[in-house]
Amino acid sequence: MGAPPLNKEQAQRVLASYTDAANRAGRRLDPNALRTIETDPQLTMDAAAFKLRRAVKQPPPKLKFTETTYYIPRLTGYPHWFAVGAVTGQGQQAVRHAMLFTQAKAGAPWLLAADPHPADAALSRVALDPDGYATPVGPEAEKLAVAPGKLPATHAALLTEGPGAEGASLLADGPKTSDTYKALKQGEKTLAGRGVTLSSRFSATRYTVHALRTKDRGALVWYVLKQNEAYSSSRRGKLAVSGDLVGLASTRSARTRMDTTVLVQYLATVPPEGRATVNGMYRKAVGVR
Repeated sequence: MGAPPLNKEQAQRVLASYTDAANRAGRRLDPNALRTIETDPQLTMDAAAFKLRRAVKQPPPKLKFTETTYYIPRLTGYPHWFAVGAVTGQGQQAVRHAMLFTQAKAGAPWLLAADPHPADAALSRVALDPDGYATPVGPEAEKLAVAPGKLPATHAALLTEGPGAEGASLLADGPKTSDTYKALKQGEKTLAGRGVTLSSRFSATRYTVHALRTKDRGALVWYVLKQNEAYSSSRRGKLAVSGDLVGLASTRSARTRMDTTVLVQYLATVPPEGRATVNGMYRKAVGVR
């Protein structure tokens, strides 16, 4: 059995340091300042979010994490990592967080690598040993509905090809799986009616898949997909940089083709048997060409 890379008090200090630095970066909307506290994919996504906020002149709200819980796995080597469940905002504006911090090597800083937003208290399902520490689950782990390492490709196939894709039946229907595919198909039809052709493709990424053992002997899994969208129109002026793309390219230039790159972080609950449920997400467009 491995050893925890840090204790709860040290993890609390990591989160406090991150919060202070993130708020300073947010006040200046300085993407470069994020490099000292974040790593990819979070870094690329938040830097793009800063560009959008700078373009619309809307600084982010001040970060204040509440209801914090820490899930520190026993590990046998680097990179080290741990998770934090937290909430920002209040009432109808409350947002849940499933933050993942990583440390590349001994003496290296702890950096935020991912922060999908679960729809429920997903991290409360993580199993803790008598000392309060969690158990990591490997990417090829058996005795699960789907191995954590296979989740990205399985999810990407469903979102690209639909319910008939290989392995799609391993994922439960819901807003981040089958409903997303239906919405994309409807969006393509709507745009076609306006003279715009859209094709969308999802793929697995190089980012590490992280997983923790849950109380039912399943796993809670963090992973990342890339979405490539291609828009085209025979008439100039039909395609515009808008919405989540603002800040990534000029809004003035007329164009007949536009290719975008989007990163999507996911959090999924995988049972020992049955279907995996995708219950957390953070999506951000990061490039336009």
